[in-house]
Amino acid sequence: MVCTKAVRTRCAVNLRSHGTWDEKFCSRTEDLASGIDRCLEPNGKFDNVKIRRGARRWDDNCSMSHHRQECENHWCCIGKDANLEANQITCIGISTQRGSFTTWNRETGKHYHNFITWKDLRADQMVKDWNSSLTMKGLRSGAHFLYMISGSKRFLAGSVLKLMNTQTTLRLTWALHNVPGLKEAAMGGKAVFGGVDCWLLYKFTGKHITDASSASATGLFDPFTMQWAGWAIKMFKLPRHMFPEVVDTAGNFGNVPKNLFGAEIPIRCSMADQAASLFGSTSFQPGDLKITLGTGTFVNVNTGTNPHASLTGLYPLVGWRLGAETIYVVEGASNDTGSLIEWAKSIGIINEPEETSDLAKSVKDSDGVYFIPAFSGLQAPINDHTAAAGFLAVKPTSSKAHLVRSILESIVFRILLIYESLQQETEFTYHRIRVDGGVSKNDFMMQLLADVTGLQVERAISSEMSILGVAFLAGLSFGVWNSREELLQLREVEKVFSPKRERQQDYQAIVELWQKAVERFKDWY
Repeated sequence: MVCTKAVRTRCAVNLRSHGTWDEKFCSRTEDLASGIDRCLEPNGKFDNVKIRRGARRWDDNCSMSHHRQECENHWCCIGKDANLEANQITCIGISTQRGSFTTWNRETGKHYHNFITWKDLRADQMVKDWNSSLTMKGLRSGAHFLYMISGSKRFLAGSVLKLMNTQTTLRLTWALHNVPGLKEAAMGGKAVFGGVDCWLLYKFTGKHITDASSASATGLFDPFTMQWAGWAIKMFKLPRHMFPEVVDTAGNFGNVPKNLFGAEIPIRCSMADQAASLFGSTSFQPGDLKITLGTGTFVNVNTGTNPHASLTGLYPLVGWRLGAETIYVVEGASNDTGSLIEWAKSIGIINEPEETSDLAKSVKDSDGVYFIPAFSGLQAPINDHTAAAGFLAVKPTSSKAHLVRSILESIVFRILLIYESLQQETEFTYHRIRVDGGVSKNDFMMQLLADVTGLQVERAISSEMSILGVAFLAGLSFGVWNSREELLQLREVEKVFSPKRERQQDYQAIVELWQKAVERFKDWY
């Protein structure tokens, strides 16, 4: 099993030019899963990304944490990297990775531990034990009974509820039991917890707050009631006062202090990365489908004003809450995408990720080799966190190109399974997929995605949709733009991949064999 480190923070900055509103952005991304630091400069377009590669560190025992000080230090370089003066910045929006959290003393601000990321596996045994416990079985049975009586989607979701390592729930429970002094401080009302967004907002403004989109990704927030889940807080004995106040996604969050940039700058948006990506891709209408391919793959559909209850493990989330408007998202995830390509590079199969597309195209097929992308298990709709990763049916004739092609195909096949679940569970008719993220630049994968789904795949000029999303929403909140219709005019498409029906037919048998291979790797650990 391979563990990668991932803590991501984005800052979107709207600029004022010569006393008028100017549609320019400075955005910052920290992606420490791949050791890359990005800065999108204010050149009036969305395609100028400055990249700096930082050092990667690997922790033992599948323990993934990241120093808060590094995150804070990166912020001090925003203006410098983008050649900005503080008086040019009208407002800031923040987009952060979901599910990674830390805890700190509310009186002193001192942290109890580094960020515990969404890929940390130290609570894995707790997840297994709780999912097989009589308590959880009783909870699911009770929810099913209530669903049969009431028909409530909330109880339908509860009837198939499974705890996951990616959720904050049991990682926070683990921290309370294992971090020295934390449980005592929490019981005494001194310790609080929060995600990367919450920590940054606390450092900037002194407020202990998080927005609805970030809260909904913790596993501790009920999107059907739009409140912290009381049943979970009681069941896992989590002190209620540890939880941040949940606020709207855009509004007046406070100001970045003057000593950081040289001027006080309003913070007008804070948003979870995938929700921001959905907004940045201008997926404003119910049924709009967006896929982000980064460290992992996240398939998101705007479900409008109704949260989705899934039987296959898709997750109901809050996209954004703006006053009386709450927009929901249904999400399917595959936790291993870019991390697979980085792994292939680390063991010498490839030299650089950019070469994978041409390598895959250099052979007509994978030579019957199948890869199972399960370093972090297999998520919905397979839902087996004990699955193993590996190649099957490697032969003497199998070359490096065949292995690379099988890896790329496996990523697309996982997306296909999620898409088929969406087709079964939702009433939307899908016509196109908007893609973003670093892996979306792979032409072989995007064409294959179009072929197997039968949908057009639309790739924007910028792959950094989360940055644009918070920039757009912060700008709307501050008056840079007046409506979302204006944002639709700003979307710039780099390439559209149209499906080839004959390839869809050719791949049907290949996908079936890949699914057969998946069965061999399930229930391994």
